[in-house]
Amino acid sequence: MAAHDSPLLSDHSWRLLTVTLEPHVLKNSRKVGWIEVVCGSMFSGKTEELIRRVRRAQIARQRTEIFKPALDTRYSEDEVVSHDDSALRSTAVATASQIILLAQDSDVVGIDEAQFFGDDLTDVCRQLAESGKRVIVAGLDQDYLGQPFEPLPQIMAIAEYVTKLHAICVVCGNPANHSQRLSGSTSRVQLGAQESYEPRCRDCFDLALSKGEKSAQSSESGDGSSSDAAAAGTSDSGASSETGASGSAVRA
Repeated sequence: MAAHDSPLLSDHSWRLLTVTLEPHVLKNSRKVGWIEVVCGSMFSGKTEELIRRVRRAQIARQRTEIFKPALDTRYSEDEVVSHDDSALRSTAVATASQIILLAQDSDVVGIDEAQFFGDDLTDVCRQLAESGKRVIVAGLDQDYLGQPFEPLPQIMAIAEYVTKLHAICVVCGNPANHSQRLSGSTSRVQLGAQESYEPRCRDCFDLALSKGEKSAQSSESGDGSSSDAAAAGTSDSGASSETGASGSAVRA
């Protein structure tokens, strides 16, 4: 009987299978780094997943550090906080280049809200990985118009692992990959949470609404008599409030 005690595989086949299933189990003293990207729409759980991965590394007694852009002060100035209130201590930096110096003693480097950094974040991630660090990057892959949101596409191209998460569409309940802007602002970068954005699927995403123009979907739903709408006044307002409350309660 072969050393692996399997009557179905030869020693050679077993060795090939083992190498295939365990590519990192190698006798190599050189420390190898890599890049992981966690992307998706707002409320898809990106920061929550970043926190989960970093906490697992901490349990393994690895040295970790999380960085976030200094302009993101929505929940905390010294923590990354997910929409479900999970939090982990972080360091706020004004530019991506600061991360290289501050992460020198870390084994695992987490970077949240990557879309708020400049294009130089791509090279920063490359340098960190080439120095033997595990780099976990979380951020939006599309902006409020549904266009690729740099620098995430460039980082995804050089990453070893990419995870795309989805929220739940507040309109129809299907998987959502768009961040629907509700505020009417035309600035590409606008901090906000449920008061400014909601997750929507491809079909329910309303580009006109994101641009601050008259919503095509609202026009279609408002084809009825204007006098009927006026007569419904108070009850319609109540229904809108209830809908907004249930919509804002949806989190991924």
